[in-house]
Amino acid sequence: FYFRSKHRPFLLFVSLLHVHTPLITTEKFQGKSRHGLYGDNVEEMDWMVGRLLDVIDREDLKNTTFIYFASDHGGFLEAHRGNSQLGGWNGIYKGGKGMGGWEGGIRVPGIVRWPGVLPAGTVIDEPTSLMDIYPTVVQLAGGAVPQDRVVDGHTLLPLLRGTVQHSRHEFLFHYCRVFLHAVRWHQKDSGTVWKAHYATPEFQPEGSGACFRRGICPCFGDGVTHHDPPLLFNLSQDPSEANPLSADTEPL
Repeated sequence: FYFRSKHRPFLLFVSLLHVHTPLITTEKFQGKSRHGLYGDNVEEMDWMVGRLLDVIDREDLKNTTFIYFASDHGGFLEAHRGNSQLGGWNGIYKGGKGMGGWEGGIRVPGIVRWPGVLPAGTVIDEPTSLMDIYPTVVQLAGGAVPQDRVVDGHTLLPLLRGTVQHSRHEFLFHYCRVFLHAVRWHQKDSGTVWKAHYATPEFQPEGSGACFRRGICPCFGDGVTHHDPPLLFNLSQDPSEANPLSADTEPL
């Protein structure tokens, strides 16, 4: 592929099976990690991504290739085998895969590499979305997004290049299937990020951060609580969504 397309534009999309249950890992990587089968899976994925980057570098395409590494959802907390957690870990963020609103299911890695164009080591703390990949790739290819429909994504290039300081996403809507669970407001004048939850899954056991008895949290019906008024969080100060705000505690 690389030799055939080396001298013309190409798009390579690699969707890895790794870090997704049932965690199929080749013999070479079994037992390599101190973090069990999931860790072995991460090690093998890291190796595979490294092999791809090595080819890009070897073919002298490093400075002309935009690379974006991401995931489609957070760790699958309910995935267990005995006492082994098979579905990853979401750090300080509440919840995980299959939950429409909580940060643990929404926040994913977003790592970009384009030497010679984008400065290395830069951290951009702005809300973006996987929806932004499409208009970004269209711009890189010299095209234009369709004008006969609403395209929810925005090109990432101005943000990545530093020509703008803020994401164009003022609002991001977070669905569980077709059900709106939460909405995020990126307040332009202050940079504060607020999040309102209209529906949340009922954790089993309560306070566990996951739906262990069900195997995965439901999107609607039994097992989902609707909030009126919605639960409100200031993600800029409370990224773990531990302290919902109220008119009594937060008059503004």
